[in-house]
Amino acid sequence: MTSIAIPLELTAKGLLREEREKRAIDEAINLIITTERFSTPADPQYGFVFNNLRFEIFNENEGVVYDSGDTKTMNYLQGIYDKKISGSSKSINTFAAELKAAITKYEPRLKDISVSMTYIREERQIYITVKGTTVDSREEYAYNQTIRVWK
Repeated sequence: MTSIAIPLELTAKGLLREEREKRAIDEAINLIITTERFSTPADPQYGFVFNNLRFEIFNENEGVVYDSGDTKTMNYLQGIYDKKISGSSKSINTFAAELKAAITKYEPRLKDISVSMTYIREERQIYITVKGTTVDSREEYAYNQTIRVWK
């Protein structure tokens, strides 16, 4: 089974295809993580809400993002400032749970998904790990990404 490669690339035969399932899933998860929610008119829910907070104040001691603006008009951000940056998707009060929900919704090639996010203060980096099982081949799947924290 082939998947359309991300980013989209047009060739003489049409859209470029990705033959390797792992790489295709990696590209899809990377796109979810890097896409700001409500930035895609075709599906406003697509993406990871963490990117919507890139201009907010990051509290390193408590591991949360502060609300620095008027969120009364932004209902989609309600409750997001209570979420912890470090944690696993087993806890609903974490960004890892938000990411797991997005991956579960938009990446049907994976099942039994778990997500962990770890903030390392000294490095000013957030380490993201996504694990699961591929639906077709039933192989173990792992994806890692690092996000540099803003100052």
